[in-house]
Amino acid sequence: MSAPKVTPMVRQYLSIKAEHPDSILFFRMGDFYEMFFEDAEKASKALDITLTSRNKNDPDPVPMCGVPHHSANGYVARLVEQGFKVAICDQVQDPSEAKGLVERKVVQVVTPGMQLDGRYLDASQNNFVCAAVTGRGGVGLAFLDISTGAFLVTQVTTPESAFQEILRMGPKELVLPEKFEENARAAAAMRMADQLPTSRLEGKDFENARTRDRLLEHFKTRSLEGFGIQDLPLAVRAAGALLHYVQQAQRQEITHVTKIQAYFQDQFLWIDDNSARNLELLKNIRNGTRQGALISVLDKTVTAMGARLMSYLLRYPLIDPQVINLRLDAVEQAKDLARVRDEVREALKEVHDLERLRSRTALGHANGRDLAAMGESLKQLPRLWALLKENFESPLLCGEATDDGLTDVADLIDRSIREDAPPGVRDGGMIKPGFNEELDEVAALATDVKGLIAGLEAQEKERTGISTLKVRYNKVFGYYIEISKNQTKSIPPHYVRKQTLVNAERYITDELKEFETKVLGAEERRVALEYNIFTQIVDRINGENDRLEKASHLIAWVDVLAALGHVADHNGYCRPVVDMGQTLDLQESRHPVVEKMLPGQRFVPNNIAMNNLDQQILMITGPNMAGKSTVLRQAALCVIMAQMGSFVPAEKAVVGVVDKIFTRVGALDNLSQGESTFMVEMQETANILNNVSHRSLVILDEIGRGTSTFDGLSIAWAVAEYLHDYKDHGVKTMFATHYHELTDLTKTHPRVKNFNIAVNEWNDEIIFLHSLVEGGTNKSYGIQVARLAGIPASVIRRSKQVLQTIEDSEEARVAYSAKASGKSGKKDVQVQMSLFPTPGELAAQALERMDINVMTPLEAMNVLSELQQRVKRPEKAPADVTAETEDQE
Repeated sequence: MSAPKVTPMVRQYLSIKAEHPDSILFFRMGDFYEMFFEDAEKASKALDITLTSRNKNDPDPVPMCGVPHHSANGYVARLVEQGFKVAICDQVQDPSEAKGLVERKVVQVVTPGMQLDGRYLDASQNNFVCAAVTGRGGVGLAFLDISTGAFLVTQVTTPESAFQEILRMGPKELVLPEKFEENARAAAAMRMADQLPTSRLEGKDFENARTRDRLLEHFKTRSLEGFGIQDLPLAVRAAGALLHYVQQAQRQEITHVTKIQAYFQDQFLWIDDNSARNLELLKNIRNGTRQGALISVLDKTVTAMGARLMSYLLRYPLIDPQVINLRLDAVEQAKDLARVRDEVREALKEVHDLERLRSRTALGHANGRDLAAMGESLKQLPRLWALLKENFESPLLCGEATDDGLTDVADLIDRSIREDAPPGVRDGGMIKPGFNEELDEVAALATDVKGLIAGLEAQEKERTGISTLKVRYNKVFGYYIEISKNQTKSIPPHYVRKQTLVNAERYITDELKEFETKVLGAEERRVALEYNIFTQIVDRINGENDRLEKASHLIAWVDVLAALGHVADHNGYCRPVVDMGQTLDLQESRHPVVEKMLPGQRFVPNNIAMNNLDQQILMITGPNMAGKSTVLRQAALCVIMAQMGSFVPAEKAVVGVVDKIFTRVGALDNLSQGESTFMVEMQETANILNNVSHRSLVILDEIGRGTSTFDGLSIAWAVAEYLHDYKDHGVKTMFATHYHELTDLTKTHPRVKNFNIAVNEWNDEIIFLHSLVEGGTNKSYGIQVARLAGIPASVIRRSKQVLQTIEDSEEARVAYSAKASGKSGKKDVQVQMSLFPTPGELAAQALERMDINVMTPLEAMNVLSELQQRVKRPEKAPADVTAETEDQE
């Protein structure tokens, strides 16, 4: 395409676009936002709107499309949702005052991590943008949610930890230095850049001095010690760069971000992304929604602030028993005081999203409806605070914020803002009558012009005694007084003749011209005055930002704790004993989600007891569909619930604090990375073995199923031994398996205990009891399960025949037993495994079990041939025998 004809408007557009090459530029022209050139082509396709062109008759017409300015937010949100950045370029000059082109400039850049319109945000999740920087000592991370003002930073030692932390916090956008990839330590974190919209900043924006000074200037402090980040140089660099990025996008200071909070991974129960997904904490595996996830059971909050906090607490359970028990105290009070709790929740239902309303107000994006919602919310505080102070003792439920009802702010909004305020702030109709005397007068002029004219006319008639006097208006003379010619002798001396007609004379007066000035500009003055009054109200509210932040914070906590009390009360949960012991004891425990998905059915509870002394590894066998996976997951979920401060679904629970939870449950191919199911399974297992501690809880639901039987069994056996012997203390592990040979580990490893999921057999059918009972089992009931799944009867019959043949002809009954002598370190570790049965014994066993009544002659000949070969050459593998046969031929 040749260069477009450079008109002054095009030159202005290109100049502004050059400053935002990575954004779609919304260029305000009158009542529309227009997009041109490549932006128009991208936007028209993404928004499914018409692509047209300027100067259609030109050899190279300029592609363009547009959207109405009053509905632009929806279009912007749709583009941002698809990963685009949008630069909003507004007219910042009144067209009537412009001499030539109207002045325009970008007033805001909207990105996936900087969306402010609550209609297009998930109310139950924070909307973080994340900055990451590497350096000596690890990786610095900063997370900022401009929609709530939350600003968090941390510093981790490895890129892998950084990658996991980014996944756990779930930002919508990533900000990186330009040369981030050049640092080899950043390789793992860069994987996230492939999945998230990513922006780049110059390296200088991440420099130590520059970022530190930027934070000091923003928070108006002399040091960063008060925030606890002075010794986290990489976190400071990430935070300063991120603050700069957000300020540049918003084109203003972000004054509602009043603090920065440091946190450390070792303060929380570590749940990597794979485990969180397997345990379905925030969304289910099937379709990614909340339904069927743990959050759907626990999140009975009634405010958006509470919902966001609940999600955060679920992903960041604690490891400090003192703080955990402080939360449990509050939940217990909420559970026991049901009537008061319900009153509190009713009051909370009237509270809007104060956090995001506060942010929108601070950034100048609030409208009259936002302030009305804020006022309605603040009206609930005196009643809510009184309920808390009068009934609860927990500091989490009645903090110092309950001393401030914000009645002055609520009263200001109540007196000033109309409940039915329009969505726009420059259209008028926001301010209540009686709040501002000048506005009332201007509004009266704008809304009752006819009445005022009639009143003025009656006044002049009475004053002059001229009955034919009329007050009229036209575009040429404006307002005038018209008197018929036969009464002109009675006109007062201050009347000034303006026009002579055939039958009348027209006059003006100073008073009439003053009236005209008031009336003709009344509507414009009313709208402008309303906007000025509105901004003054907003400024007064922003002056109370800290008070609003404290109230929002307490409301979120009260909502979460009341919700957890409500859930515990209605679901029959118990308060767990949480301490620094090594015991996990869940009596009559239930799966919190599954029990809710069995309407009209009773969930079968189970006892789960583990410790590091004599019952450290639970080796769980049993058929598919019996409930092994459910038992494994419910143990992990109960631990997570207890350590986040929730009651748990059990009759009694003792939870010795767990520092990490790992799960290896199922596996999917990662074909795009050239990784098979088995490779993914082994990577997950390696991650567990390389990162566990003696305080971890490991959930293994099958290991080694993606390779040959003996390979898989060998790996599973070795993994179990490793976890049993880990640094002499071992790791609490629940290990579900179909390798029944693993039950022999109890003979040589004293802290391994065998359990199975009980079933009853009746008339060649199985009845699942779903009970976890002591002892192993060597039956898988796979064919019976296949029949329950609807496999045709002929296939079932044939399966039984094949199974018998395989059992008779294969070395499937190899019994493994292993005994480790000596200790780790310089001493050798000797492992002795039980010998295979002799070839003769195998042949005799196979022949004894053969049922010739169901075998075809060909099958019988094949089995006999194979047995004969194995007796002759027991040391040879099948492949070796085949090779020799080919050589002889």
